[in-house]
Amino acid sequence: NGRLAANPARFPSGIKTLADYVHARGLKLGIYTSAGTQTCAKTMPGGLDHEDVDAQTFADWGVDYLKYDNCNNQGRPALERYTKMRDALRKTGRPIVLSICEWGENKPWEWGAGVGQLWRTTGDINDTWSKTVEILKKNAPLAPYAGPGHWNDPDMLEVGNGGMTHTEYASHFSLWAMMAAPLLIGADLRRISPANLDILRNREIIALDQDRLGAQAQVQSNADGRWVFVKPLANGDKAVALFNETAV
Repeated sequence: NGRLAANPARFPSGIKTLADYVHARGLKLGIYTSAGTQTCAKTMPGGLDHEDVDAQTFADWGVDYLKYDNCNNQGRPALERYTKMRDALRKTGRPIVLSICEWGENKPWEWGAGVGQLWRTTGDINDTWSKTVEILKKNAPLAPYAGPGHWNDPDMLEVGNGGMTHTEYASHFSLWAMMAAPLLIGADLRRISPANLDILRNREIIALDQDRLGAQAQVQSNADGRWVFVKPLANGDKAVALFNETAV
């Protein structure tokens, strides 16, 4: 019937049962596919030209969040492909967050606010300090486009994956919070060290990210690798982050 089906070995009880399990614990369930003919790993079909049936399947399963990637897109315009999935999700009647993941190639910050709730501004992150700083420099100037319900997404957190120092991970987490980024943990919580878990559980930093004003910090100055970020808060206060990307 053209519907996606759960892998019977990995999900023998089906995705709806998994969603019920997750929801019973006060959590939300996210799922992944691509706005193309196949996912990026080419292991599953994508949603291109199957938006309505896929969206209804996700809704029936109880999905809360869709990450919609950009691989195998057949050269079709990004706005067309992502708008079709937006419309399909809306028709289901279930509130599902649409995460646009076209890697910033088509400047989604200029059109994404009417399509999804967040959009990737760069290519993929990896667990290195150089890549973290590279993404920071691309995402930071896009502050005017961020706000409640329409967020710049500099990709998931690498905190705890082992490739950076504790100081680098703390900086990564704080800077993402200042930029009002979605804080998606990318580490295996069964194996993360207590020190790195403490970074992810820092309530004051999380509060900056989740401040109701929803403003992304502006870069006030950046000279010789020394940055000053200022983030206005809902109560009229301002949060200030001082960041030195150099070794001195």
